[in-house]
Amino acid sequence: MKRFDFPLISDALFYSVASWFFLVGIMRYYRLPGAICFTIATLISLAIGTGVFLIAYTKRRRILTSKKEREEKNALMLHLALEKGERVRAALLAAYTADGKEVHLEGDALRVDDDALIPLFTMQPVSADAVAMLLREYGESPFTLLCNELTPEAETLLNTFGRKYEKGADVYALFQRTGATPEHLICGEIPRRTARMKLVRTFSKKNARPFFVSGLLLLIMSLFTFFPTYYLVTGSILLGCAVFVRAFGYA
Repeated sequence: MKRFDFPLISDALFYSVASWFFLVGIMRYYRLPGAICFTIATLISLAIGTGVFLIAYTKRRRILTSKKEREEKNALMLHLALEKGERVRAALLAAYTADGKEVHLEGDALRVDDDALIPLFTMQPVSADAVAMLLREYGESPFTLLCNELTPEAETLLNTFGRKYEKGADVYALFQRTGATPEHLICGEIPRRTARMKLVRTFSKKNARPFFVSGLLLLIMSLFTFFPTYYLVTGSILLGCAVFVRAFGYA
């Protein structure tokens, strides 16, 4: 079972147990026999727990799926922004061909019938100035701008002159629909921050001061509380961590 399922199980157990005690209390208040109370409460609490788990699990899967798709889209857009122009055009040519369209290369653009497809993938949203340059270059000829994102002014300008555009979400949907996503994406395998990496970063020398200040404050607070044991123990541990990190941590 995946790790993210355990919080869902704990939530389902909590609601089941809480509802079981609540139902038993209500039914015992009305003097129902104990066996009947326990049976009905158990069945209803199991149904409630199962329902909570299924609802939460579906919601979590939906969130994880949308997050995965967003990460894949961002990785593809980064790849198209960093890749060489001819390779970007070749990838788009393969995607549109797999989508059943008659596409061919023509200079720095692709052409579908009389419509030019202009790839302009940038790290920042395409500006109105860039759109104005395209309008000046192509004149009355129709074109479709393929980009990651547009500024509001650029989008308004394209709509005003009746030019079409496809942004990052549309381009990502095309590659996903046709299975033409490049196999090796530039920066597509950026390592994630694992628990080990986070633990290693904890032992940076620069963390010695926060440990020391926190531990000192806890020891000071122990002088003004009725139950100082927690503050004394925790403060001493933090001070010890400060000394250890300062002595053996990495710069």
